[in-house]
Amino acid sequence: MRIKLFRSLPFFALLTVTTGCSYYYDSKADDMVQRQMDAMVFVKGGEFMMGNPGGWSVRHDTWPPHKVKLDDFHIQKYEVTQGDFELFQTVTGYISSDKRYDERRDENPERYEAELPAVASWTDATAFCSWLADRSGKPVSLPTEAQWEYAARSEGKMLKYGTKSGEAKADINMAAGPDKNVSSSRERDEVLPLKPGSFPPNAIGLYDMSGNAGEWVFDYYQEDYYKNSQINDPRGPKTGHTSILPGQVERVWRGGSYQEFIGNTTVTRRSDPQDYAFGKTGFRCAY
Repeated sequence: MRIKLFRSLPFFALLTVTTGCSYYYDSKADDMVQRQMDAMVFVKGGEFMMGNPGGWSVRHDTWPPHKVKLDDFHIQKYEVTQGDFELFQTVTGYISSDKRYDERRDENPERYEAELPAVASWTDATAFCSWLADRSGKPVSLPTEAQWEYAARSEGKMLKYGTKSGEAKADINMAAGPDKNVSSSRERDEVLPLKPGSFPPNAIGLYDMSGNAGEWVFDYYQEDYYKNSQINDPRGPKTGHTSILPGQVERVWRGGSYQEFIGNTTVTRRSDPQDYAFGKTGFRCAY
C-alpha cells in the first residue's frame, strides 16, 4: 500500500485527518466488513462447459468451449460500491494504483457517487479483497474467471445473460445502455451505471452479472487461453498479454458494462492494464 499527502485522499479520509475521528471510521469499517461478508452467496461447485457455445459472442477469445470443474465457493451478491471502496481507502491510507485517478474523478465526479459501483483498477480491487480477507479471516480474493462465469450462469447453466431467465430485457432485467444514436466516446462516457441491485438477480441471487460495471476477475488475460485451460479450478495463464502501457500486463474483466447492452453476455471477455482504473470497471469479491 502507498501513502500520499492527505490532499489526494478521498473525502472520508480528509475528515479523518482533519478531525481525528479515526475510531469512528474504524467502527464504520467493522460494520462494512460484516455487511460485505453477509452478502456472500454460497455457490455449489460442479462441472460445466465454459466459453461460447456458438452465437453468444463475436469475439474469438471466447472460443473454444471447454470443460471446467469447480469446487464450492462464495461470491458477493452485489458489486462493491464507491462509498465502501473510499471507506477502505480512509482506514488504510490506500491510494489507487492509477496515477490519473484523481484527475478522472475531477473530470467526471458523477461517476464517483458513493452508491454507484466502485471505480477501481485490478490492483485496487485486489487490495480491497485482501483487506477484507485480513479483517474477516476468510480467504477472500477476486473470483477466478471460471468462478465468475459459472456464477453468472447460475451454476453453469446454458444462460446467455446473467439474468434469471438468461434473456436480456432492456430496462426490465438489465439497463438498456446508451441511446443507439450515441456515437462519440465522450457521450458514452457521460452515461452512468446504476446503483447495484437495481434489477432482479439471477437464479442464485447475484445482481448485475450482465451490465452495470464490468467486473475484474483474478486471471491474467491471454487471447488464446481457452485452448489451454486447465479442467480443475483453473486460475488463468501464468502471465498476461503485454499492454500498450509501459510495464503493464492485462487482466480480465467480465460481464460487459453499462455502456453496452447486447454484448453483456455471460461469456463476454474484456481486458485492460492491471493498474488502470476507469469508469467501466468495478468488482465483487469471493472466497
